[in-house]
Amino acid sequence: MKKLRSLLFAFTTLFVIAACGQGDENTDAGSGASADGESPSVTIGYFPNLDHAAGIIGKEKGYFEEEMANYNVEFTHFPNGNDFIDALDVGNIQLGYVGPGPAINYFLAGGDVVVIGAAANGATLIVSREDSGIYSLEDFDGKSFCTPGNGCTHNVQLEIMLQEIGLKSNRLGGTVEHQSRIAPSNMVAMFEQGQIDAAAAPEPWGTLLVEEYNANVVAEWNDVFLGQELASVVIVTTNEFLENNPEAVEQALRAHKRAVDYTHENTEDTLQTVNELIFQLAQTRLPDHVLEKAWERMVVTTETHADALQAWANASYELKFMEHDPNLDGFVDTTILDRILGE
Repeated sequence: MKKLRSLLFAFTTLFVIAACGQGDENTDAGSGASADGESPSVTIGYFPNLDHAAGIIGKEKGYFEEEMANYNVEFTHFPNGNDFIDALDVGNIQLGYVGPGPAINYFLAGGDVVVIGAAANGATLIVSREDSGIYSLEDFDGKSFCTPGNGCTHNVQLEIMLQEIGLKSNRLGGTVEHQSRIAPSNMVAMFEQGQIDAAAAPEPWGTLLVEEYNANVVAEWNDVFLGQELASVVIVTTNEFLENNPEAVEQALRAHKRAVDYTHENTEDTLQTVNELIFQLAQTRLPDHVLEKAWERMVVTTETHADALQAWANASYELKFMEHDPNLDGFVDTTILDRILGE
């Protein structure tokens, strides 16, 4: 247990550093990009999470530098989607990997963002503390749960399922207490200390709770709302960058496809590579068996389900996270990726 507490402290430190760091502190060196000042720069954003495996593999194996040989490619990691979107908004990054929720919210607010592909589906696990008394969704009445953000992808997935059985969160005057903006690493400490009853957790944190803290699985990843079709990670850029730099976008998507293919053909090395990257950032590693189990609760893919993104947005509106009926026309443009996949 002491070892796990040390692991969690290191991961919490990672998230604090990422959230509080400024400028170059979150910028990772590429594996072979030229910095001669003559090549135009492209900065790619990603999260140090398991479902960002395609982006991490593309970075660590040098696929982006190889495909984008005429660009100085850099990488920046983020602790959450809001920080990613802020960086995209001000031009600190040109494209990257992010959850659909923040991207949809930004788009509906008039922001310049377009989905050019998907990177992973699934990766949401509904779990409860071992002694919480929660074994099914019906047991949430009078209990508490946490999510990484208010109205985030995982939050909407759980609350719409609760609403379908007549339960609402306290945000809507219901009997289920919701605590938001809980970093996934902090969820583990809250479970251990009995501060929360349940969580809608991204992977690998949900599996970590199950494997190391005997948490109950209330809903598997493929049983949650839109679990098998909803992208947990999408690749986005701005329309301005897409229009002005179509060759860079195409090259990045070719690197992305290579990375996705690699994860399918080399799962063991993929998990080791992701764990090693996390080690570089946090000086610790997740247990191998946790990563292996978590990998089974997600699908790394290039397939984008635009209808699932719209269904998620509709659910968010139904739950009053959005003020206006969402229209995602123009939000997804996978023309370039579809052409690459068809070759």
